[in-house]
Formats: sequence, C-alpha cells, structure tokens
Amino acid sequence: MISASNITLAYGKRVLFKDVNIKFTPGNCYGLIGANGAGKSTFLKILSGEVEADKGEITVGPRERIAVLRQDQFAFDEESVFNTVIMGHARLYQVMAEREAIYSKADFSEADGIRSAELEAEFAEMNGYEVESEAAVLLNGLGISEELRQKKMKELEAGDKVRVLLAQALFGNPDVLLLDEPTNHLDLKSIAWLEDFLYRFSNTVIVVSHDRHFLNQVCTHVADIDFGRIQVYVGNYDFWYQASQLTLKQKQNDNRKVTDKANELKEFIQRFSSNASKAKQATSRKKLLEKLTIEEMPVSSRKYPYVVFKPERPCGDIILEINGLSKQVDGIAVLNDLTLTVRKGDKIAFVGANSLAKTTLFQILAGELEPDAGSFRWGITITPAYFPKENSAYFENDLNLIEWLGQFSPPTEGESFARGFLGRMLFSGEEAMKKTSVLSGGERVRCMLSKVMLTGANALILDEPTNHLDLESITALNNGLIAFTEVVLFSSHDHEFVSTVANRIVEITPGGIIDRVMGFEEYLEDAEVTGLRDELFHGHQELAL
Repeated sequence: MISASNITLAYGKRVLFKDVNIKFTPGNCYGLIGANGAGKSTFLKILSGEVEADKGEITVGPRERIAVLRQDQFAFDEESVFNTVIMGHARLYQVMAEREAIYSKADFSEADGIRSAELEAEFAEMNGYEVESEAAVLLNGLGISEELRQKKMKELEAGDKVRVLLAQALFGNPDVLLLDEPTNHLDLKSIAWLEDFLYRFSNTVIVVSHDRHFLNQVCTHVADIDFGRIQVYVGNYDFWYQASQLTLKQKQNDNRKVTDKANELKEFIQRFSSNASKAKQATSRKKLLEKLTIEEMPVSSRKYPYVVFKPERPCGDIILEINGLSKQVDGIAVLNDLTLTVRKGDKIAFVGANSLAKTTLFQILAGELEPDAGSFRWGITITPAYFPKENSAYFENDLNLIEWLGQFSPPTEGESFARGFLGRMLFSGEEAMKKTSVLSGGERVRCMLSKVMLTGANALILDEPTNHLDLESITALNNGLIAFTEVVLFSSHDHEFVSTVANRIVEITPGGIIDRVMGFEEYLEDAEVTGLRDELFHGHQELAL
C-alpha cells in the first residue's frame, strides 16, 4: 500500500498539484492519465521519492519495497544484462554480492562462516535460489534472447535496454510497482506478455501509458489528473472515458437548467416589477434569482488537435505494385523478395517483430532509400505522403513554427493561414513563435502531422505515428484515419490504433510475409495465420542452416 497526503507541488506560478490525497491499495492496478504536462511522470517520481513535494508526505507500508521502471538507459552500461535485472531488488543483490565475496575467500574464517549462514537465511527468505529462473522468465517474456543475457548493457540496442530495465522493475515481486510508459519499444507480442503478467500481479501497480488497449487490459482503476487534482475512477480506461463524459454532460445540463430558470425569473421581474398587484411576486422571484448559482465549469488541461486528412483527388484503380523488393542493412537482410499489391480502400497495418524491416520498406516507398533488388510502382493518380519514425532531420534549423510550416504551405497562403493551422494543432498565440529546436517529441509529431495534412495526399505512409503523443492526440489521429477514405500504409505498437484503423494486415517475418484482408483482432485469433507463421519461421531456420 502507498498513499499520498496533502501533496502540493508548484514550479514558480504553475501549480501541478495542490493538497492531493490518494491511496493506492494492493491487488489493484491504477492507470495514471492526464494531458501532456499535467504531471503524470512527476507524480510517479514523488511517489518513488525521486522528487520532493513542496508540501505533504508519501506513506508506504512497513517493509514494503517499491520498484521503478528506470528511464536512464545508460545507468547500467558496465553491468551484465543478468546483473542489471537482479539489481531491481537492491537488498537481494547486496546479499548475493557479499555471499559471493565470502565464498571466494581462500582463508574462510569462523566469522565468515557465521556471516555466510546469516546471509544464506536472508537469501532464502527473499527466494534467492529462484533468481536465475525468475530473471530468465522475465527476459524471455520480454523478447531478450539467451545470447544477450551475459552481454554488458552497453552492447545492447536501445530498445533491448528498455526491455531489460522493464525486467529489472518487475523482478522480485515488488510490493509497489511504478511504471512510466512500459510499452515503449515493445512489440505486440511482448506487450501481450506484459498485460498477462500485470493481470496476474497481486500487489500494487501504478502505470502511466498512452496505450489505450493496454490500459483497458490491465487497469482496475484510473487515476485522472485534471483540473489541478487527481480523481480515482473504478474501472478501466473505457469506463473512465464514459464516466467522465457523463459527469461533464451532467454538469452542463444542470447549468443549462439553472440558466433557463434564471432567464425565466428575470423575464417575470422585468415585466411585473412596476405592476403594483404583482410587486410582491416580483420581489419573491428576485430572492429566488439571488439564490441560483451556476457552477463554474473548471478548465480542463485536455486539448484535442484537429487532425483531418483531405485528399485532393480519389485514388485510381492502380495504387501501388511492389515486386521482389529486397534490402540489406549492415549486411543483414531485412526485406527479402517482398511482393505486394495495394488496392483501393486498403488501410494496411504492417506488423512483425522486426521494426527495422517496416521502416526500411517505408523509406524505400517514400524514395529515401534504394532497394538492393526488385521494384515498386505508384499509380499515376497517387500522391503519397510520408510520416517517418525518426524526424529530427526536419527540425535541424532555427525557424519558428510559422516559418517552419510555411515551407510546406501553399505558396498563396501567408502567416495568417499558418497561424490558423497551427492553432488547430494546439500551437496558439505565442506558441506559434516557438523555435523548432526546443520542441518536445509530441510537439514535433504534431508538426509532422501538419506537414502530411498539407500535402492533400491520397496515400499515407505512417511509421509509428502515435509515438510521443498524449492520449488526446492519439484519439484525434485515430479518428482522422478512420474517417480518411483513401489508402493508408502504417505501423504502430498501439493495439487499439491498429484494431480501429486497419482493414488488412501484412506481417513481415524472416521467412516471408503473411497477407490477410481482415481486422487486427480477427488476425490475432486466426489459427491458419499462426500455422503459417510457424511454417515460415522453420523454413527460414532451415535455409539459414
């Protein structure tokens, strides 16, 4: 159990939290949600003791251990993968290190014997003899292969480092588990494993995530940061959304009724205040009017950008034909003889464990890379627009946002057009004068979406477009793509996003592609797909041998 009492935190005049009181109890998983900048990550840091609040206190149950998903990928660079996981339980790791140091002594004294017995007792109490098997289960579930486990952390790719740090947080059955964006860099298979792990986890979990499906799968409660406070709802993300909208609508209805009643009283008073026979009634209604109060609607920190893709023309019959496309990256084949025909109305989600394969394919289709073999052809009616996963090259300048957007706006449009467009994408007023060099990851994504919208394209290529976005922006993008009537080729680790947008799934495996015209949920449950995937995998293994 962990609780916060009268927590207040402000940065200058900006108040993040004021007198927050909340209790997180064992057996529950709390999804901590709120707009970007609302203070989700900061509140987790207050709970973990990393950040000190201006006022209030955090209380943890006696002898309870808090585990945190660490964000610093370089903190354990000199440690092995295995040791990094074990270090998630600091006391257990200390006992292991001291125990090993004693047993490695050449001159084992009587004091060493007594101390080793004490350590063995403590080691057993913390399930130390299960260390290797527990670490292996966690790493296997998160997709860290056996050959990586004895390597040093600095030898791992960034995505694999994040997986190891997640295994570190989960290790040793902590009493309180604090997870900030745990699904980042995980593929859909690893996310499903994590969902199952947290579903069975019996202690307290507090998680920040922008993945709506993940929140729906794991959360028993939602802690919503908005209006300068934290309110807890029983249920998952979908329940919170429905309940919060219902509450807002009820307040609006109540205010409307009060307003209507007030107008009715004012009208009566105005008509009959000078009428002697009605003066008494008019006075009575004045008193009623004074008692009526319209509840002030608090200003929400949530804001939804306006994401709408308007194609300048519909697609013709020929969209895209890909024939025998192959590409190696650093000597490793990521695409091998890929052949695919895209048809009218296709919204294709490209899935599979190898994100580099999807990115490479998109870069080739966008004209940024040349294939080693094979060819592709866009139809003459097609105008493609590309949203890259890595966008830093677009912001290596000292332009403000108006100037930056002006590069992609129609030549006939000026500053007022750019300001209006940026305002709809949540860059209003002085925000539009921000330099591109200081933008956050989410702000850059909104800029790149603006660029895509301005093209009038009828074929969108989107590589992980939900990365760095808050839930409100993801929802706006999600709805924009559902409404889009032309062709979309995209990749995403957001389960809900894929499920609601895609009508065709193409899985890139080492042995070839699996191509099915169906929704994502149906695809995941299709036994034929599972069999074909295994067949392609084993075929690839045999070729490699």
